[in-house]
Amino acid sequence: QVQLVESGGGLVQAGGSLRLSCAASGRTFSSYAMAWFRQAPGKEREFVAAIDRSGYGTYYADSVKGRFTISRDNGQNTVYLRMNNLKPEDTAVYYCGARRRDGPPGEYDYWGQGTQVTVSS
Repeated sequence: QVQLVESGGGLVQAGGSLRLSCAASGRTFSSYAMAWFRQAPGKEREFVAAIDRSGYGTYYADSVKGRFTISRDNGQNTVYLRMNNLKPEDTAVYYCGARRRDGPPGEYDYWGQGTQVTVSS
């Protein structure tokens, strides 16, 4: 089992940038494919970005392609989400997810508690 803790959220103006971090417990971080999802008020949780266990395979939602970058540091047990050119519609609670298999985004088995991102216009 893995425990996930997100950080790095906050309030930013439109056009600004943030970097989210998700720190994982345990010594088997490299065994987990990781992903970021988000949930805005009154909406369902939606996929944002995912990265394979090796870090070589990445996936993005169309709404964030070209603006967000997912990366991981297996030595630091951390996955990152760099968010540039933020828009008010990016406002949401961002969650980190983990699972023990690569492939296109789908179901994830472990979740963090989330970090709030608010983008003002």
